[in-house]
Formats: sequence, structure tokens, C-alpha cells
Amino acid sequence: MQTPYYLIDKSRLLPNMEKIAWLRAQSGAKSLLALKCFATWSVFDIMSEYMDGTTSSSLFEVKLGREKFPGETHAYSVAWAPHEIDEVLASSDKVIFNTVQQLQRFETASRGHMRGLRVNPGVSTSSFDLADPARPFSRLGEHDPEGIEPVAELISGFMFHNNCENADFDRFDAMLGLIEQRFGSLIRRMDWISLGGGIHFTGEGYPLDRLSERLKRFAGENEVQVYLEPGEAAITNSTTLEVTVLDTLYNGKNLAIVDSSIEAHMLDLLIYRESAKMNESGDKQWMICGKSCLAGDIFGEFRLPKDLEPGDRLSLQDAAGYTMVKKNWFNGVQMPAIAVRDLDGTERLVRGFTYDDFAAALS
Repeated sequence: MQTPYYLIDKSRLLPNMEKIAWLRAQSGAKSLLALKCFATWSVFDIMSEYMDGTTSSSLFEVKLGREKFPGETHAYSVAWAPHEIDEVLASSDKVIFNTVQQLQRFETASRGHMRGLRVNPGVSTSSFDLADPARPFSRLGEHDPEGIEPVAELISGFMFHNNCENADFDRFDAMLGLIEQRFGSLIRRMDWISLGGGIHFTGEGYPLDRLSERLKRFAGENEVQVYLEPGEAAITNSTTLEVTVLDTLYNGKNLAIVDSSIEAHMLDLLIYRESAKMNESGDKQWMICGKSCLAGDIFGEFRLPKDLEPGDRLSLQDAAGYTMVKKNWFNGVQMPAIAVRDLDGTERLVRGFTYDDFAAALS
């Protein structure tokens, strides 16, 4: 296949799915795919066998979840607009409001629908202020139990989302304890509680048994159905971005320009100033650069087994989460196609992009 393209490998996706299914069976917690992280529906067939549905951040994600992923469809947004609320309700099983004011504004329209409210516990694991839901003056959820209590009868559940790439079970456990301490009386009045995403429980060495026990205990003591919303945990290490070297040069360092762009195709790495990943081996140091005009369009520096030449193929690892959903047409750089490697090893192209797609995105 012509590069660039994202390659989703089902054999690398499957171990994540199996851990999610094991956790569900042992703890009773249901898992919903967070579409804000990954929404490539060409592999929803295998994912829906192991997960309970989807959760969203917008009307369009709600509709995609309902149309493409069997199971429950949870509808959350930081703010729903009046013109979209009817369609949101028609496409979802649960609607989750970000504030008491939004809940009250749409109380009549959503009456009879299963409703929830986002609660901000004021603590998180994010190391980036940009992504910290508990940052000062955060708009993400209600934080005062006294402000929530008067509307508790209008809802049946809460959503807490305060974990961000959290691979530390003890930290998760401690924060959940704080949530129980502060909001326990309200939680015990609910039927369901979503603990959000950001728990890296499919990572190597994560104590799944301890997480399972904690979730089961939380559900039992509070008599609630627990939901998790894995995004990265569902698709970590499943996907590569396949690229080709177009040119090389030396300017104090060995530089290779590839037929892709970090700003256009792995934007999250640029936002958080993180390097892409490659399977490194060897002692040849090369900086891999994108082909856009942005001076800082750099995937990272890597040690490779040989010096690079035009035509060489490279695989950038872990290229699914918050990358495919953010891809864009900056500089008109060719949008990566999407390919899937099935469990039998067969690779197939599921979507290509052309100039017509580029033109249609504009006006």
C-alpha cells in the first residue's frame, strides 16, 4: 500500500480487549469506548465483542456510537446546544450533563430519559495543565456537593473523569477514596457511576486483580453499576503510522523527511511536546521530520540499525489514540489512509483519501 497510512493490527488490539473483558467478568464494571480518543469504526466489529458500548463528547460522536457500535450509547458534552438536544436524546441511552444549569435547562426535554451529571472531585493525575480536569477554574463538571444535592432526584448517575494516563493503581485507589469521602452520600442515591477513562489498566504489569477487587467493592458498598470509559487503554500499542523517507540531509544532525506530518497526523504529540515512538535498535542517530512547512514538524530522534535513504519505510508506533481523531489537512499533506491487519495476517485498505476529500473539507 502507498504510504502514509495508519495500520490497525487486530492481533495487537486483541490483548487489550481480553483484559477489558476479564475486568468486566471479575468486577462487574462495564466498559464503554471513549470515542474522543478513538473512533475508527472499521474495527468496531471486534471491539464490540468485548466492550459494552460507547461514550461521547459531542452529538456527532453520539450518532456514530449509536450507528456503528452495538450496546449502550452514553451522551456527554461539555455543553449541549438547544438545537441538538432532541437528536442527542434520540440517539442515546443515557445523557450526561456537565452542569446543574444544563440539567435544569433541558429538564423538560430530557424528562423520561436516563440522566446523569458530571462531578469534578478536584483531584486528578494529569501532569499537563492543559489536560487537567481539576485545574483551577475548571469548567468540567460540578464540584460542590451542596450545589448538586437539590437536583439529585432528577438524575440516576454521576460521571467522574479525573484520571489521565494513570498507571498507578495506588493513586487511583486513593483518589477514589477521596471521591467516596466527599460525595458518598450522593453516590449512594444513584443507580450508576462512571469513573471515566484515563486508567491505564491494560499496560504491562498493571495489577488488574487489585483494580477488579476495588471496583467490585465500590459497586457493592454503594449499590451502583460501575462504568469505565477506556480510550487509550482500549487501543494502546495496536496501531502504527506507516511512512516513507522522501529525502535526507545533514545539518549538524542526520535528518530524514518523511511523507507525513506530526502536526497533521499525530497532533497530540506536538501539543504535549512528546516524541513519537519507534522500535529502536542500532547506533545510527536520525531525526525523523515531517514534510509540512512548520519548522518544528519533527517526530523525534531515534537510533536505527542503518543510515536512512529515500524510499526506506518506517513504522511509528502507538499511533491510534488521540491521533486519528485529530488528523487534519494542514499544508494539504496527503491524509494517511486507514488499513487493517486481520487476525489471519491479511492486510486490507479500508479507507483512502483524495484531493476531493481535501477540497470538500473547505469551501
